[in-house]
Amino acid sequence: MKKVLSIAGSDSSGGAGIQADMKTVCAHNMYGMTAITALTAQNTTGVYGIMEVSADFLAKQLDCIFQDIYPDAVKIGMVPSGELACVISEKLREYKVKNIVIDTVMVSTSGSKLMQEEACKVMKEQLFPLGTVLTPNLFEAEVLSGIEIKSQADMVSAAKEIGKYTQGAILVKGGHLTKGADDLLYEKGEEIWYCKEKINNPNTHGTGCTLSSAIACNLAAGYSLQESVKNAKEYLTGAIKAGLNLGNGRGPLNHLYRNC
Repeated sequence: MKKVLSIAGSDSSGGAGIQADMKTVCAHNMYGMTAITALTAQNTTGVYGIMEVSADFLAKQLDCIFQDIYPDAVKIGMVPSGELACVISEKLREYKVKNIVIDTVMVSTSGSKLMQEEACKVMKEQLFPLGTVLTPNLFEAEVLSGIEIKSQADMVSAAKEIGKYTQGAILVKGGHLTKGADDLLYEKGEEIWYCKEKINNPNTHGTGCTLSSAIACNLAAGYSLQESVKNAKEYLTGAIKAGLNLGNGRGPLNHLYRNC
């Protein structure tokens, strides 16, 4: 059985964070593990509290995982502080981890800030160089690149700028830019576009977490990065199309729609 590790925050409502990651891993018939960076008090309407774990405790979690059940792929989500980003990068290097998907989580679907200012700088310097692929949405791509994105050409420019921090690929998610759900994979100077229809469903809580976890699962299964992104996009589209409607805000996805 393939093993996938999620290093991320916990979502008490179950729609995003490690809960979304583990549902996605299970949907891909793989074994999921977690290293918690923070606890959040949140639901479909917003984030109402964040409690970070200590750097020492995160390091212990990672040691326990890597020394016992070594993962075939790692997904990194919410990293609220630079100190925690340093711990993660140190452990990834120490254990020579491959197939690393970095979801550059800065703001929740409901608009709540999930990362301190200094964490962004540390991630660029310490974590990004280790990534197989980074998966920023348009807002995150703007922050990371310093480029305002209003067109697909701007997405390419932003990807090139972010690419200065990593040897890996950049997947810029363009779902909020056009009428479709057009994403750009920028890999070693090559531009690959993935175009899907935009689903008329306001319940999108945890879409970024789900997509990045699905990419990690596909990498763990041995697919190429391009195939992994394609398969993950198809899985995410199905989870949104399933039309789960829970909560009073932006509701979660149906991660197990294939099993229904």
